[in-house]
Amino acid sequence: MTGQVQPTQQAPPVQRLRVRYAKRGRARFTSHRDFARAFERALRRAGVPMAYSSGFSPHPRISYANASPTGAASEAEYLEIALAEICDPEKVRAALDAALPAGLDIVHVVPASSGALADELTGSRWRIDLLGIEPQVLADAVERFLAATSVLVERMTRTGLREFDARSAVLSLTIEGESLVLVVVHQVPLVRPDDVLTALRTLAPALGPVVPISTRLSQGRLDPSTGEITEP
Repeated sequence: MTGQVQPTQQAPPVQRLRVRYAKRGRARFTSHRDFARAFERALRRAGVPMAYSSGFSPHPRISYANASPTGAASEAEYLEIALAEICDPEKVRAALDAALPAGLDIVHVVPASSGALADELTGSRWRIDLLGIEPQVLADAVERFLAATSVLVERMTRTGLREFDARSAVLSLTIEGESLVLVVVHQVPLVRPDDVLTALRTLAPALGPVVPISTRLSQGRLDPSTGEITEP
């Protein structure tokens, strides 16, 4: 009888870096899975000394949190990487930015704090561009939404069709020109810009179908009393 082969045990990481990246232009149509593949290729091309998980199929130690939905642009996406060597964060930022496709841009790289990244992401500020909507129709829809105590919407999720309250997550909703700016509290399931638009159309059918361009402006720890978001 032969002994069971044990998987290789990898050395623990010596540094963790927190990465802020943006999805701009046509890159907003990049799915989370496609981004993950592009990011792993960029790590290899940039020569970043990644730490790997142990086991029979080691993989680079990357932690993702709260990725934006496909089709939405973002200035504030976050992930963390674990390294096998100490590196200069700015050099890692520049190397990764050069290795990624246009529109997937590395904004900041800093040493990660000791806490979990997901715990630092409790709210987001979004802008929804709505071209060609009558100002009064939009104003009426926003007024009805803010006056409501609850607005139920449905969305298909990984576990099937779910009904949830879109109103409870919205801390503020304002009109700026032809855009909506909203601050949302992260809850389960996450309320997305398209959920808020569905709720607005439910309350004000005159709003009709729209083709929005949604952009996450910031994401981090939300102060519910002020609406301020602190970058993690």
